[in-house]
Amino acid sequence: MTVTEYALPGAWIREHRVTVPLVWEAPDERRVEVFVREVGDPARRSEDLPLLLFLQGGPGGHGPRPLDTSGWLGEALAHYRVMLLDQRGTGRSSPVDGAVMTELGSAERGADHLSHFRADAIVADAEHVRKTVYGGRRWATLGQSYGGFLTLTYLSRAPEALTACYVTGGLPGLPPDAGEVYRRTYPRVARKNRAFQRRYPQDVARTAAVADLLAERDVRLPDGDRLTVRRFQMLGVDLGMKPGAQRLHWLLDEAFAAPGRLSDAFLARVWTRTCAAENPLFWMMQESIYGHVDNGPTGWAAQRERARHPEFAEDARPLFFTGEMAYPWMTEEIRALRPFRPAVELLAARERWSPLYDLDRLAANEVPLAAAVYHDDMYVDAGLQLATADLLGNAQVWVTNEYEHDGIAGGRVLSRLLDMVRDEGGERR
Repeated sequence: MTVTEYALPGAWIREHRVTVPLVWEAPDERRVEVFVREVGDPARRSEDLPLLLFLQGGPGGHGPRPLDTSGWLGEALAHYRVMLLDQRGTGRSSPVDGAVMTELGSAERGADHLSHFRADAIVADAEHVRKTVYGGRRWATLGQSYGGFLTLTYLSRAPEALTACYVTGGLPGLPPDAGEVYRRTYPRVARKNRAFQRRYPQDVARTAAVADLLAERDVRLPDGDRLTVRRFQMLGVDLGMKPGAQRLHWLLDEAFAAPGRLSDAFLARVWTRTCAAENPLFWMMQESIYGHVDNGPTGWAAQRERARHPEFAEDARPLFFTGEMAYPWMTEEIRALRPFRPAVELLAARERWSPLYDLDRLAANEVPLAAAVYHDDMYVDAGLQLATADLLGNAQVWVTNEYEHDGIAGGRVLSRLLDMVRDEGGERR
């Protein structure tokens, strides 16, 4: 284990690097590194504050890189020392990219490797950090989006480690079912598209013009990849965030440098948003997070469901953007994802998975849990979240349409959840 310390404006940072087994259930010589960035109030460095582990969204999400201590982090630092975990395979935790997949050499070895980057392994890493770095002290968790999935895996495996759990937009459907997730989220994405078109009617024609041009011509992105209509549609992944519609509008605003010619600035921005270089596991593990025991192959569930929604066709007009859906063509058209293709095809066909959730243990849960469920959430269906909440012991839910999926960005959501637990007796000590 190695430790580094330094100051940021308004924060004192300690960085921990810990080596852990790649395979927790049957450790062998293979190892990966886990990185945790601890953030504290510099004026309270000598205080023995409680601990809060932040579980980032994803899959394939590394911990935040704070520029300041505003928003949820500022609210948390008033009560805790905060641990920002880079989930294995991301950030500084032995990142998995195309070079790693190429070095593994075969589809079988690649699929086996990726299978050890799911929620069960991430929780095992967190437990190792808690025991070795923090002397086995209990901590609270704050799970954003996929971080809520990790939270329920944590409660299934090591509830004794936790004082309380806070979840924002991230209670998974139980038992997990990738097909059901997409049956519910495609209509939500369609509604977000219609809302975007109502707000920015001038962008309807502009979007169609871009798509028509891409269908007719070979347009290349800065890395040489062809920009296809379906890759262009990937920009809709941002529509479920509070400023996402505005970001998409301003991107389209400068799409054309001249009639019939897309601007270099537009192509560069599209490439940045769709190249997947920063987070390849986000796309490549998008469906395998729903694999649980013997619930069978995920089988590219988002692609299957898309065929039932002609409004998302590439030649439909108005053109609809897609959301948080991974498709097999991505491993052909996106340079950073091509080395993943053989392994991910095997994962999509996998019949059995390691268990992620213990439904009996979750029903008997005694750890206080407070969850914010965003009524209009585009990524994690509110109905599935509420159904899961009914299965959990000692859980409280706050349903709101005031926020989008990124409601945690400000401090109010976390403040509300902290109050909910406090008012019911507080965290376990």
